[in-house]
Amino acid sequence: MRDLIDLEHYPLDQPDSPAWLKLVEDCKARLDADGLFNLPGFVRKAAIPDAVNALTPILAENAFVHARRHNIYFNKSIENLPDTHPALQEFETSNRTICADQMGQAAVIQLYEWPPFATFLAAVMERPNLFPMADPLARVNVMGYSEGQALNWHFDRSEFTTTLLLQAPEAGGDFEYDKDLRTDHDPNYEGVADLLEGRRSSTLMHLTPGTLNIFRGKNTAHRVTPIEGEIDRIIAVFSYFDRPGVVFSEQERVGFYGRTS
Repeated sequence: MRDLIDLEHYPLDQPDSPAWLKLVEDCKARLDADGLFNLPGFVRKAAIPDAVNALTPILAENAFVHARRHNIYFNKSIENLPDTHPALQEFETSNRTICADQMGQAAVIQLYEWPPFATFLAAVMERPNLFPMADPLARVNVMGYSEGQALNWHFDRSEFTTTLLLQAPEAGGDFEYDKDLRTDHDPNYEGVADLLEGRRSSTLMHLTPGTLNIFRGKNTAHRVTPIEGEIDRIIAVFSYFDRPGVVFSEQERVGFYGRTS
């Protein structure tokens, strides 16, 4: 794993060491303050070309093209909210997705299955344990975004999202978010409408390849801006849960990947 991860700066292989504990505390502090943290250069620059080259043929030939119209909630309607409310306006999201069962022993699979990675994430998220998914499709996904494609405004279903940027586009493809736009007790529909109609400011963040990002997105609205240019944005998404054996339903698999197995 040392050839893949910069373990000098990010000593995930030394749990409970002073350097590991400092890294965890720094990440927790940034997560509390900003709702996210980034570890630039988490994957070594020299390892990125091989990691990308192992995935690009699969993205080109065997990916599922996931195109859909949706509102920020991924629900057609919200109780007590008129269908004409501007918070329910729809957007287009489109990308290509490949699943863990298509990647063999690609670098992102090796990282996902490396126990110290889950141990580190659990410590940062203040969980006793995190477990890899049992789902052969959903455990690791890699998304490719070409020119004009984007991941549009939404809230996450899960509390945390863990991603690794492998390739950045020539332009666009930036991460844009509005921290704590809603709470578990206040949906703030008017604030959501203000964001979607341009009356509310947001934060735009540009990530470099090799950056690990941990993001708390359940109540923070976010999107990836449209891709510009001939270079695709390629990003890996890692899914862990606080209990073992989690799998998607067949309906979820078809919705996300176009197949059940």
